[in-house]
Amino acid sequence: MRLQDKIAIVTGAGSGFGAGIARKFAAEGARVVVADINEAAAREIADDIGGLAVACNVADAESVAALTAATINGYGRIDILVNNAGVTHLPALMEEISEEDFDRVIAVNCKSVYLMAREIVPVMKAAKTGAIINIASTAGVSPRPRLNWYNASKGWLITATKAMAVELAPFGIRVNALNPVAGETPLLKSFMGEDTPEMRAKFLSTIPIGRFSTPEDLGNAACFLASDEASMITGVAMEVDGGRCI
Repeated sequence: MRLQDKIAIVTGAGSGFGAGIARKFAAEGARVVVADINEAAAREIADDIGGLAVACNVADAESVAALTAATINGYGRIDILVNNAGVTHLPALMEEISEEDFDRVIAVNCKSVYLMAREIVPVMKAAKTGAIINIASTAGVSPRPRLNWYNASKGWLITATKAMAVELAPFGIRVNALNPVAGETPLLKSFMGEDTPEMRAKFLSTIPIGRFSTPEDLGNAACFLASDEASMITGVAMEVDGGRCI
């Protein structure tokens, strides 16, 4: 029960890594706000773990403000924020990615972190404590070709994590990131372009441990970084990648 009675928001928690993080946090005693643009998916996870489901478009300021208000109204505080929601564009040459796809990747993967910070950092500062975890990617450390603007968004997030950590440490707020490799999530097919045995084998050949990241892997790592066991850890971008970035 490492997160006993902590109040946590997990974005993109209706599926994939976010759902794994939400389940782990609840199992460790946290009360979890399951935020997702897919309200039905959020509600299903929330009902399963005894959490609060909130429909949220993390790239929209009003929606993020409503999520923050719903959490404060429901639980009175925010101890943990996991910025997990993310999107990618389909594999293609960098100059062939549409402006619409580029804008969507930057809005969901980058602007959302700013919007969440604008609403939630003041709450944590007032409490003089808090833990923020940003779900970045190995793509921000060791980019794959044809995913250029997704790679760039995750590199931005790693730098943003370190900048946030330095600025917020004096206020008792820790900020860390996790860098998963591709996993069994709704984004996997988008990363690969097509979900075939051959493409999976190609991806897996780059991971020394020989498997994808799982929601459980991310849940375990996020739980550690959010817990008091990691009270001296801030500004870290921890790879949860089976050796992909070695």
